Amino acid sequence: MARRDNERLVYSTASGSICPGCGWPTRDCKCGTRAANESIPARIVAKLRIEKKGRAGKTVTVVDGLPHNAVFLKDLCQELKRACGTGGAVAEGAIEVQGDLRERVRDCLLEKGFIVKG
Repeated sequence: MARRDNERLVYSTASGSICPGCGWPTRDCKCGTRAANESIPARIVAKLRIEKKGRAGKTVTVVDGLPHNAVFLKDLCQELKRACGTGGAVAEGAIEVQGDLRERVRDCLLEKGFIVKG
């Protein structure tokens, strides 16, 4: 356990759940490794939908229902943007791809082994 010079361990019941990076308990991890190491479930159900509201009439394809892991979402967003040849972003735990590209996104997600609804 990494301790700072002015701190000392008084008592701990969680001996196995200490972050190796910052020395804090894993539930209070300060170094960001906790978010990167979150588990991704084996069976992912992705939900597709189209949105126009609040986008000046522009259509976006939204992929929702994915695990809330920032690294996973960023990598998947990059793959979907490359597969569709368009722009997109990760917003509020969902991936937004510009345009009505449900079929291309569905094919890409099925190829990766996800279950797709919508």
